[in-house]
Amino acid sequence: MRIKDVELRIIQLPLVRPFRTSFGTQLERELLLMKITTHEGSQGWAECVAMSEPLYSPEYTMGAQDVMVRFLLPKIFAYDDVRAEEVADILKPFLGHQMSKAAVETAILDAQLKLEGISFGSYLGSSKSEIDCGVSVGIASSIEALVAEVGLYIYEGYRRIKLKIEPGWDIEPVRIIREIWPDIPLQVDANQAYSRDDTELLKKLDQFNLLLIEQPLDEHDLLGHVLLAKEVRTPICLDESITSLESARDALAMKATTVINIKPGRVGGYLESVRIHDLCVENNIPVWCGGMLETGIGRAANIALASLPGFTLPGDTSASSRYFRRDITPPFIMNDGQLDVPTGPGIGVEIDHDFIEEITTSRKVISAP
Repeated sequence: MRIKDVELRIIQLPLVRPFRTSFGTQLERELLLMKITTHEGSQGWAECVAMSEPLYSPEYTMGAQDVMVRFLLPKIFAYDDVRAEEVADILKPFLGHQMSKAAVETAILDAQLKLEGISFGSYLGSSKSEIDCGVSVGIASSIEALVAEVGLYIYEGYRRIKLKIEPGWDIEPVRIIREIWPDIPLQVDANQAYSRDDTELLKKLDQFNLLLIEQPLDEHDLLGHVLLAKEVRTPICLDESITSLESARDALAMKATTVINIKPGRVGGYLESVRIHDLCVENNIPVWCGGMLETGIGRAANIALASLPGFTLPGDTSASSRYFRRDITPPFIMNDGQLDVPTGPGIGVEIDHDFIEEITTSRKVISAP
Protein backbone atom coordinates (compact mmCIF):
# COMPACT_ATOMS: atom_id res chain seq x y z
CA MET A 1 0.00 0.00 0.00
CA ARG A 2 1.53 3.33 -1.08
CA ILE A 3 0.84 6.38 1.06
CA LYS A 4 0.10 9.57 -0.87
CA ASP A 5 -0.24 12.06 1.97
CA VAL A 6 -1.10 12.47 5.65
CA GLU A 7 -3.34 15.13 7.16
CA LEU A 8 -2.87 16.05 10.83
CA ARG A 9 -5.56 18.05 12.60
CA ILE A 10 -5.74 19.23 16.17
CA ILE A 11 -9.33 19.48 17.37
CA GLN A 12 -10.94 20.65 20.61
CA LEU A 13 -14.09 18.82 21.58
CA PRO A 14 -16.03 20.08 24.67
CA LEU A 15 -16.85 17.51 27.36
CA VAL A 16 -20.38 17.22 28.73
CA ARG A 17 -18.97 17.68 32.24
CA PRO A 18 -15.52 18.33 33.75
CA PHE A 19 -13.49 15.14 34.15
CA ARG A 20 -11.17 15.28 37.15
CA THR A 21 -8.52 12.72 38.05
CA SER A 22 -5.54 12.74 40.40
CA PHE A 23 -3.43 14.47 37.73
CA GLY A 24 -5.81 17.25 36.69
CA THR A 25 -9.20 18.38 35.36
CA GLN A 26 -10.25 18.36 31.72
CA LEU A 27 -13.01 20.63 30.40
CA GLU A 28 -12.50 19.70 26.76
CA ARG A 29 -10.65 17.03 24.84
CA GLU A 30 -7.81 18.25 22.68
CA LEU A 31 -6.91 15.56 20.17
CA LEU A 32 -4.59 15.01 17.25
CA LEU A 33 -6.40 13.35 14.34
CA MET A 34 -4.60 11.62 11.50
CA LYS A 35 -5.97 10.88 8.04
CA ILE A 36 -3.86 8.85 5.64
CA THR A 37 -4.65 8.79 1.93
CA THR A 38 -3.18 6.05 -0.24
CA HIS A 39 -2.46 5.91 -3.96
CA GLU A 40 -4.92 3.00 -4.08
CA GLY A 41 -7.71 5.43 -3.16
CA SER A 42 -8.26 4.38 0.46
CA GLN A 43 -8.33 6.67 3.49
CA GLY A 44 -7.42 5.63 7.02
CA TRP A 45 -8.26 7.50 10.21
CA ALA A 46 -6.80 7.42 13.71
CA GLU A 47 -6.53 9.61 16.77
CA CYS A 48 -3.50 10.11 18.97
CA VAL A 49 -4.66 9.81 22.57
CA ALA A 50 -1.94 12.05 24.04
CA MET A 51 -3.34 14.88 26.15
CA SER A 52 -2.61 18.59 25.81
CA GLU A 53 -0.04 18.48 28.64
CA PRO A 54 2.45 15.76 29.67
CA LEU A 55 0.68 14.93 32.95
CA TYR A 56 -0.67 11.43 32.34
CA SER A 57 2.27 10.40 30.15
CA PRO A 58 5.40 12.07 28.71
CA GLU A 59 3.59 12.53 25.39
CA TYR A 60 1.41 15.56 24.66
CA THR A 61 -0.51 16.78 21.62
CA MET A 62 1.93 19.27 20.11
CA GLY A 63 4.88 17.01 20.88
CA ALA A 64 3.14 14.10 19.18
CA GLN A 65 2.53 16.18 16.09
CA ASP A 66 6.17 17.26 16.05
CA VAL A 67 7.56 13.73 16.33
CA MET A 68 5.21 12.53 13.60
CA VAL A 69 6.18 15.30 11.17
CA ARG A 70 9.92 15.22 11.85
CA PHE A 71 10.57 11.52 12.38
CA LEU A 72 7.78 8.95 12.12
CA LEU A 73 6.13 9.94 8.84
CA PRO A 74 9.38 10.50 6.88
CA LYS A 75 10.44 7.02 7.97
CA ILE A 76 7.13 5.56 6.73
CA PHE A 77 7.36 7.55 3.48
CA ALA A 78 10.72 5.91 2.77
CA TYR A 79 8.85 2.69 1.99
CA ASP A 80 7.10 2.39 -1.38
CA ASP A 81 4.82 -0.29 0.02
CA VAL A 82 3.85 -0.52 3.68
CA ARG A 83 1.44 -2.62 5.69
CA ALA A 84 0.28 -2.08 9.26
CA GLU A 85 2.01 -5.27 10.39
CA GLU A 86 5.36 -3.70 9.48
CA VAL A 87 4.89 -0.30 11.14
CA ALA A 88 6.16 -1.21 14.63
CA ASP A 89 9.44 -2.57 13.25
CA ILE A 90 9.85 0.37 10.87
CA LEU A 91 9.44 2.86 13.72
CA LYS A 92 11.40 0.85 16.32
CA PRO A 93 14.59 2.95 15.97
CA PHE A 94 12.72 5.89 17.53
CA LEU A 95 12.52 5.43 21.29
CA GLY A 96 9.22 5.79 23.13
CA HIS A 97 6.36 7.85 21.66
CA GLN A 98 3.97 4.90 21.86
CA MET A 99 0.86 7.04 21.42
CA SER A 100 2.21 8.66 18.28
CA LYS A 101 3.30 5.31 16.85
CA ALA A 102 -0.09 3.81 17.68
CA ALA A 103 -1.85 6.53 15.68
CA VAL A 104 0.36 5.92 12.63
CA GLU A 105 -0.18 2.17 12.78
CA THR A 106 -3.94 2.51 13.31
CA ALA A 107 -4.46 4.91 10.40
CA ILE A 108 -2.51 2.62 8.09
CA LEU A 109 -4.44 -0.41 9.35
CA ASP A 110 -7.77 1.36 8.81
CA ALA A 111 -6.85 2.21 5.20
CA GLN A 112 -5.53 -1.30 4.62
CA LEU A 113 -8.64 -3.05 5.95
CA LYS A 114 -10.93 -0.77 3.95
CA LEU A 115 -9.13 -1.84 0.78
CA GLU A 116 -9.54 -5.49 1.78
CA GLY A 117 -13.15 -5.13 2.95
CA ILE A 118 -12.36 -6.45 6.44
CA SER A 119 -13.62 -5.03 9.75
CA PHE A 120 -11.30 -4.14 12.61
CA GLY A 121 -12.97 -6.70 14.84
CA SER A 122 -12.65 -9.54 12.35
CA TYR A 123 -8.99 -8.71 11.74
CA LEU A 124 -8.12 -8.54 15.46
CA GLY A 125 -9.99 -11.75 16.34
CA SER A 126 -13.38 -10.64 17.64
CA SER A 127 -15.53 -13.29 19.32
CA LYS A 128 -18.57 -11.12 20.20
CA SER A 129 -21.08 -8.88 18.47
CA GLU A 130 -21.61 -6.73 21.59
CA ILE A 131 -19.45 -5.74 24.55
CA ASP A 132 -20.39 -4.90 28.13
CA CYS A 133 -19.98 -1.24 29.07
CA GLY A 134 -18.37 0.20 32.14
CA VAL A 135 -18.04 3.88 33.00
CA SER A 136 -15.27 5.91 34.59
CA VAL A 137 -16.40 8.49 37.17
CA GLY A 138 -14.08 11.39 37.88
CA ILE A 139 -13.34 12.95 41.25
CA ALA A 140 -16.47 14.91 42.15
CA SER A 141 -16.94 18.27 43.84
CA SER A 142 -18.83 16.61 46.71
CA ILE A 143 -20.16 13.26 47.89
CA GLU A 144 -23.65 14.39 46.89
CA ALA A 145 -22.48 15.17 43.35
CA LEU A 146 -20.74 11.79 43.14
CA VAL A 147 -23.85 9.91 44.25
CA ALA A 148 -25.97 11.77 41.70
CA GLU A 149 -23.54 11.02 38.87
CA VAL A 150 -23.15 7.34 39.75
CA GLY A 151 -26.92 7.02 40.11
CA LEU A 152 -27.38 8.43 36.61
CA TYR A 153 -24.96 5.92 35.10
CA ILE A 154 -26.57 2.99 36.90
CA TYR A 155 -29.98 4.17 35.68
CA GLU A 156 -28.59 4.31 32.13
CA GLY A 157 -27.54 0.68 32.43
CA TYR A 158 -23.76 0.67 32.85
CA ARG A 159 -22.59 -2.73 34.05
CA ARG A 160 -19.53 -1.58 35.99
CA ILE A 161 -18.62 1.62 37.86
CA LYS A 162 -15.05 2.87 38.20
CA LEU A 163 -14.31 5.62 40.72
CA LYS A 164 -11.24 7.83 40.37
CA ILE A 165 -9.51 8.26 43.72
CA GLU A 166 -6.64 10.25 45.22
CA PRO A 167 -5.35 10.89 48.76
CA GLY A 168 -8.20 12.55 50.64
CA TRP A 169 -10.82 11.25 48.20
CA ASP A 170 -10.79 7.50 48.62
CA ILE A 171 -12.23 5.59 51.57
CA GLU A 172 -15.28 7.78 52.24
CA PRO A 173 -16.61 8.12 48.66
CA VAL A 174 -16.06 4.42 48.03
CA ARG A 175 -17.82 3.56 51.30
CA ILE A 176 -20.85 5.69 50.41
CA ILE A 177 -21.19 4.27 46.90
CA ARG A 178 -20.86 0.71 48.17
CA GLU A 179 -23.47 1.30 50.88
CA ILE A 180 -25.99 2.66 48.38
CA TRP A 181 -25.28 0.04 45.69
CA PRO A 182 -24.02 -3.07 47.50
CA ASP A 183 -24.13 -5.31 44.43
CA ILE A 184 -22.88 -3.13 41.56
CA PRO A 185 -19.48 -4.22 40.16
CA LEU A 186 -17.18 -1.51 41.49
CA GLN A 187 -13.50 -0.69 41.08
CA VAL A 188 -11.19 2.25 41.78
CA ASP A 189 -8.45 3.95 39.80
CA ALA A 190 -5.67 5.88 41.51
CA ASN A 191 -3.65 6.93 38.43
CA GLN A 192 -0.39 6.49 40.41
CA ALA A 193 -1.52 8.84 43.21
CA TYR A 194 -0.20 6.73 46.13
CA SER A 195 3.15 5.49 47.41
CA ARG A 196 4.41 2.46 49.29
CA ASP A 197 3.86 4.42 52.51
CA ASP A 198 0.09 4.29 51.86
CA THR A 199 -0.22 0.52 52.18
CA GLU A 200 -2.28 0.64 55.38
CA LEU A 201 -4.67 3.14 53.82
CA LEU A 202 -5.09 1.06 50.67
CA LYS A 203 -5.77 -2.05 52.79
CA LYS A 204 -8.93 -0.29 54.03
CA LEU A 205 -10.38 -0.63 50.53
CA ASP A 206 -10.54 -4.42 51.00
CA GLN A 207 -13.79 -4.09 52.95
CA PHE A 208 -15.72 -2.84 49.90
CA ASN A 209 -15.56 -5.96 47.74
CA LEU A 210 -13.95 -4.18 44.79
CA LEU A 211 -13.17 -5.81 41.47
CA LEU A 212 -9.71 -4.25 41.54
CA ILE A 213 -7.49 -1.30 42.45
CA GLU A 214 -6.05 0.20 39.27
CA GLN A 215 -2.49 1.55 39.20
CA PRO A 216 -2.16 2.64 42.84
CA LEU A 217 1.60 3.36 42.66
CA ASP A 218 4.03 5.01 40.25
CA GLU A 219 4.19 3.33 36.85
CA HIS A 220 7.90 2.53 37.30
CA ASP A 221 7.44 0.97 40.75
CA LEU A 222 6.74 -2.65 39.83
CA LEU A 223 8.39 -3.88 43.03
CA GLY A 224 6.11 -1.63 45.05
CA HIS A 225 3.10 -3.23 43.38
CA VAL A 226 4.52 -6.68 44.16
CA LEU A 227 4.83 -5.75 47.84
CA LEU A 228 1.39 -4.12 47.92
CA ALA A 229 -0.24 -7.16 46.32
CA LYS A 230 1.00 -9.25 49.25
CA GLU A 231 -0.68 -6.93 51.75
CA VAL A 232 -4.10 -6.29 50.20
CA ARG A 233 -6.87 -8.72 49.27
CA THR A 234 -8.25 -6.59 46.43
CA PRO A 235 -6.67 -7.53 43.08
CA ILE A 236 -4.06 -5.10 41.76
CA CYS A 237 -4.54 -3.99 38.14
CA LEU A 238 -1.80 -2.29 36.14
CA ASP A 239 -2.47 0.38 33.52
CA GLU A 240 0.27 3.01 33.18
CA SER A 241 2.95 0.38 33.87
CA ILE A 242 1.91 -1.62 30.79
CA THR A 243 3.63 -0.05 27.79
CA SER A 244 4.56 -3.15 25.75
CA LEU A 245 4.35 -6.92 25.60
CA GLU A 246 7.65 -7.08 27.47
CA SER A 247 6.43 -4.88 30.32
CA ALA A 248 3.30 -7.02 30.65
CA ARG A 249 5.39 -10.19 30.69
CA ASP A 250 7.68 -8.76 33.38
CA ALA A 251 4.76 -7.60 35.53
CA LEU A 252 3.17 -11.05 35.42
CA ALA A 253 6.45 -12.81 36.14
CA MET A 254 7.00 -10.59 39.18
CA LYS A 255 3.38 -11.08 40.32
CA ALA A 256 2.93 -7.31 40.36
CA THR A 257 -0.58 -7.67 38.95
CA THR A 258 -3.42 -10.14 38.47
CA VAL A 259 -5.46 -7.97 36.07
CA ILE A 260 -4.27 -5.84 33.13
CA ASN A 261 -5.86 -2.79 31.55
CA ILE A 262 -4.79 -2.72 27.90
CA LYS A 263 -4.69 0.75 26.35
CA PRO A 264 -3.69 0.62 22.68
CA GLY A 265 -2.22 4.12 22.78
CA ARG A 266 0.07 3.32 25.70
CA VAL A 267 1.41 0.11 24.16
CA GLY A 268 2.01 1.38 20.64
CA GLY A 269 -1.09 0.16 18.83
CA TYR A 270 -3.74 -2.48 18.42
CA LEU A 271 -1.40 -5.18 17.16
CA GLU A 272 0.70 -5.01 20.32
CA SER A 273 -2.55 -4.93 22.30
CA VAL A 274 -3.55 -8.25 20.75
CA ARG A 275 -0.17 -9.73 21.67
CA ILE A 276 -0.63 -8.63 25.29
CA HIS A 277 -4.17 -10.07 25.23
CA ASP A 278 -2.83 -13.40 23.99
CA LEU A 279 -0.16 -13.47 26.71
CA CYS A 280 -2.79 -12.86 29.37
CA VAL A 281 -5.11 -15.53 27.97
CA GLU A 282 -2.22 -18.02 28.13
CA ASN A 283 -1.70 -17.10 31.79
CA ASN A 284 -5.39 -16.92 32.79
CA ILE A 285 -5.10 -13.19 33.49
CA PRO A 286 -8.31 -11.17 32.87
CA VAL A 287 -7.94 -8.04 30.75
CA TRP A 288 -10.13 -5.07 29.94
CA CYS A 289 -9.86 -2.09 27.60
CA GLY A 290 -9.29 1.29 29.20
CA GLY A 291 -10.44 4.60 27.79
CA MET A 292 -8.64 7.85 27.01
CA LEU A 293 -11.67 10.06 26.31
CA GLU A 294 -11.61 8.95 22.68
CA THR A 295 -13.85 10.25 19.94
CA GLY A 296 -15.89 7.80 17.87
CA ILE A 297 -12.77 6.97 15.84
CA GLY A 298 -10.83 5.60 18.79
CA ARG A 299 -13.99 4.30 20.46
CA ALA A 300 -14.84 2.16 17.41
CA ALA A 301 -11.37 0.59 17.40
CA ASN A 302 -11.44 0.06 21.18
CA ILE A 303 -14.82 -1.68 20.97
CA ALA A 304 -13.41 -4.01 18.33
CA LEU A 305 -10.44 -4.81 20.57
CA ALA A 306 -12.69 -5.35 23.60
CA SER A 307 -14.63 -7.98 21.67
CA LEU A 308 -11.69 -10.40 21.79
CA PRO A 309 -12.31 -13.43 24.03
CA GLY A 310 -9.85 -12.53 26.79
CA PHE A 311 -11.61 -9.24 27.57
CA THR A 312 -13.77 -10.64 30.34
CA LEU A 313 -14.25 -7.46 32.40
CA PRO A 314 -16.29 -4.43 31.28
CA GLY A 315 -13.96 -1.66 30.15
CA ASP A 316 -14.15 2.12 29.88
CA THR A 317 -15.72 1.97 26.41
CA SER A 318 -18.77 4.01 27.36
CA ALA A 319 -21.49 5.41 25.12
CA SER A 320 -20.51 8.56 23.22
CA SER A 321 -22.94 10.62 25.34
CA ARG A 322 -20.83 9.95 28.45
CA TYR A 323 -18.27 12.48 27.20
CA PHE A 324 -19.59 14.43 24.20
CA ARG A 325 -22.84 16.12 23.22
CA ARG A 326 -21.75 15.74 19.62
CA ASP A 327 -19.06 13.37 18.37
CA ILE A 328 -17.10 13.37 15.11
CA THR A 329 -18.78 10.09 14.13
CA PRO A 330 -22.35 8.89 14.57
CA PRO A 331 -22.75 8.31 18.32
CA PHE A 332 -22.31 4.92 19.92
CA ILE A 333 -25.57 4.31 21.78
CA MET A 334 -25.71 1.85 24.66
CA ASN A 335 -28.48 -0.75 24.71
CA ASP A 336 -29.03 -2.74 27.92
CA GLY A 337 -25.51 -1.97 29.08
CA GLN A 338 -23.84 -3.02 25.82
CA LEU A 339 -22.40 -1.48 22.66
CA ASP A 340 -22.45 -3.09 19.23
CA VAL A 341 -19.13 -4.02 17.66
CA PRO A 342 -18.77 -2.18 14.31
CA THR A 343 -18.89 -4.50 11.31
CA GLY A 344 -18.03 -2.19 8.41
CA PRO A 345 -14.61 -2.23 6.71
CA GLY A 346 -11.77 -0.76 8.77
CA ILE A 347 -12.87 0.93 11.98
CA GLY A 348 -16.39 0.84 10.54
CA VAL A 349 -17.66 4.35 11.26
CA GLU A 350 -18.52 7.36 9.11
CA ILE A 351 -16.61 10.59 9.71
CA ASP A 352 -18.44 13.89 10.26
CA HIS A 353 -16.13 16.04 8.13
CA ASP A 354 -18.16 19.23 8.57
CA PHE A 355 -18.06 19.04 12.36
CA ILE A 356 -14.36 18.24 12.34
CA GLU A 357 -13.82 21.38 10.28
CA GLU A 358 -15.74 23.42 12.89
CA ILE A 359 -13.61 22.24 15.82
CA THR A 360 -10.21 22.18 14.10
CA THR A 361 -7.60 24.53 15.58
CA SER A 362 -4.71 23.58 13.29
CA ARG A 363 -4.17 21.53 10.14
CA LYS A 364 -1.10 20.20 8.36
CA VAL A 365 -0.83 18.12 5.20
CA ILE A 366 2.39 16.20 4.67
CA SER A 367 2.84 14.73 1.21
CA ALA A 368 5.01 11.73 0.53
CA PRO A 369 8.07 12.57 -1.59
